[in-house]
Amino acid sequence: MKMNLDNSPPIEAQTECLVIGVTEGGPLSPAATAIDKVSGGTISRMLESKDIQTGLGKTVFLHGLPGLAATRLLVAGFGKQEKLTLARFDRGCIAAGKALRNHALTSCHICVHELEFEHTEISRRLKQAALAIHRANYLYTTTKPLKDDSPAPMQSASLQGGTELQSALEQANAFAAGFEKAKILGDLPANICNPAYLAQEAINIAARYDQVELEILDEDDMAELGMDAFLAVSRGSANSGKLIILKYSGAEDDQKPAVFIGKGVTFDSGGLSLKSGENMMQMKYDMCGAAGVIGAFVTCARLQIQANLICIVAAVENMPDGDACRPGDVITSMSGKTIEVLNTDAEGRLVLCDAITYSERFDPDVIIDVATLTGACVVALGHHATGLISNDDDLAQDLLAAGDSIVDRAWRLPLWEEYQSQLDSPFADMKNIGGMPAGVVTASCFLSRFAEDQRWAHLDVAGSAWKWGGDDGASGRPVGLLAQYMLDRSK
Repeated sequence: MKMNLDNSPPIEAQTECLVIGVTEGGPLSPAATAIDKVSGGTISRMLESKDIQTGLGKTVFLHGLPGLAATRLLVAGFGKQEKLTLARFDRGCIAAGKALRNHALTSCHICVHELEFEHTEISRRLKQAALAIHRANYLYTTTKPLKDDSPAPMQSASLQGGTELQSALEQANAFAAGFEKAKILGDLPANICNPAYLAQEAINIAARYDQVELEILDEDDMAELGMDAFLAVSRGSANSGKLIILKYSGAEDDQKPAVFIGKGVTFDSGGLSLKSGENMMQMKYDMCGAAGVIGAFVTCARLQIQANLICIVAAVENMPDGDACRPGDVITSMSGKTIEVLNTDAEGRLVLCDAITYSERFDPDVIIDVATLTGACVVALGHHATGLISNDDDLAQDLLAAGDSIVDRAWRLPLWEEYQSQLDSPFADMKNIGGMPAGVVTASCFLSRFAEDQRWAHLDVAGSAWKWGGDDGASGRPVGLLAQYMLDRSK
């Protein structure tokens, strides 16, 4: 969906649909006030009669309003004025976006960002509204084309505002492109989106942006480097693993880069520790960490941020065959540390630990790994928050703040030394699982052992990257958090 600015009076907008927001107990926005005036008080009367509901997420289409050039009006409810926050505003915009997507519309003109709350600047509200409506407009069509009579996603949208909001809209467009890339990659089936497909996607990205370079390591390259933890996961699959390294240069060479590492397990059967059939069907989403860092990389490259960024995708498939890694095997990671594999379904941490060690050659300022790592994170935080664990308080705070400011939020969990003992093994330096208690923390403890000399953070997106058992598909998270973090760094 293309988005642009239009500062013409909303009542004169020649559009299929004009979109406004209303709250309970709050004043009418400028657009709503103008519409109310030319329509003889229609908005006020319908609010009073409850034909327009102000509850958060409520939407209603109105047709044929006098004095309005638009074919129809969509009124979106944002709840009580005194409770309106950026997070609730985002939810209201997503509801409006879904109503637009599911209607027979190709374009609209959006005014919801005129609603004022929490002393937020209009540029921030426009960016959030544009991004939320674009995200809601997404519909997967790669292997399920739209039928002729089906409502289709909108093709374009204009937002009320002048040139002073151009920077905010450019950011929204770039963030939207990153989210869309992550969602498409996440939703693709594993027979299409395998490690080779992700490598080709990286080739396409590198060809599109002048400031981007690419390197791809195959299994022979990784074997020479001693990345046996990664290769232990790859062994059971007919699809060879890839380590994909995208490099964006937006600052001087002597500025240390941030490194994003994404878990790209394009399908996770569990290996010989086979998952149940009930859970296995969702495991195309086990590469959403990779999808998230790729999406964030696209956003940063499109914005031409003034920072250096390296995106590493550990792309692999976890399958059982005669050469698959066995429970009880002891493997040696690239760092030289040995790992007793007690469960081959705890494979993400095995590919990530070697990727973290590999990333040290870039002398990074920070390393942030992103992974659908543990079901325990879903139990702890549900589908609303990304789990965050870090060995650096400043880095953790910066990531939390970035997530809050773009409504792609995370919650910090502890990395206390006491948890490390759950990884003790009599046969290796560590085992790859710490048992049922605090599973999300002990998985992070495992990764922390490979980032001891680095400023490092881990984002567990097992609950936030897609909703278990739902049919909404990939969310694209944490593209917003990561890209906003980099945008803040570049400032």
